[in-house]
Parts: sequence; structure tokens; C-alpha cells
Amino acid sequence: MAEKFYMTQQGYDEAVKQLDYLTKIKRAEIVARIQEARSHGDLSENAEYDAARNEQASNEGEIIELEYKIRNAEIIEESGDNSVVRFGSVVTVYDNDMGEEATYTVKGTMEADAMNNVISNESPVGVALMGRKKGETVTVVTPNCEYQLKILQIK
Repeated sequence: MAEKFYMTQQGYDEAVKQLDYLTKIKRAEIVARIQEARSHGDLSENAEYDAARNEQASNEGEIIELEYKIRNAEIIEESGDNSVVRFGSVVTVYDNDMGEEATYTVKGTMEADAMNNVISNESPVGVALMGRKKGETVTVVTPNCEYQLKILQIK
């Protein structure tokens, strides 16, 4: 049985758009660079050709991965119910150890973006928060430590 990739409709649409770009635009650009590099003669000492071929391999790998994830996507509807943390919830927590608040949006692995506080429902923080209520204190278990977060708000 194939692994499921949970995502919002927006995340799914973005993945399809990215796949379309990689297959229709980027693939053609790389092929053009390979053809240009070939026109320079001896391929055995042609760094431009090698770089283009490496980029082609990387792009094709990314296409295969995206196709697999899209094919096995399970779209989770974001709920307006804020009684518990759900897929798509925006959660404000307080970390006693650090003495600070943080706000996270819980989405799927395809949509996670740590730089923008979008966490995966499968991440340690996401796992700890899912299904929990405002006011609860949850324990986040990581490979290196455990720490607690108090849920202040769920939107």
C-alpha cells in the first residue's frame, strides 16, 4: 500500500503547479542547455555539459517524487472548528523553558516550511499538538530532548 501524503487543497494545487513547471518549462530549458553545451565539441572535458546533465538528473528525480506524492495525496479539508488542533489550525503556544510564545500552522509534510512556522502534522511539535485543546500542556518528544508547550490559542 502506498504512503499517503496529507495536504490542503492549496498545497495540492501548488504541487500540481510545480510539477507542471518542472515538466514543461524547466525540462525544456535544461534540454536547450545540453544542446548548447554539445555544440561546443568534446564532451569529455565539457563542464557546462556535465552541469546541465546533473541538473537534468536532479530535475527528473524531483518530477518523479512530485508525481508520486500527487498520486498518493489525501486532501484534508481545513475545518472551522477551533475546539481542538486539527490539520490547518493556527496554534499559539507558550514554551516555559524558553519563556516565549510561538505560533505554528499545522499542515502536511509537503507544505511544511519551518522558516515560516508552518509545521508538519508528522513533526514532533505537530504530533504533540494534534487533537489537543486550548489550555492543555503537551509534551514534545524529539530525538535529543523532551519539552512542554502550553496551547494558548487555536484558530
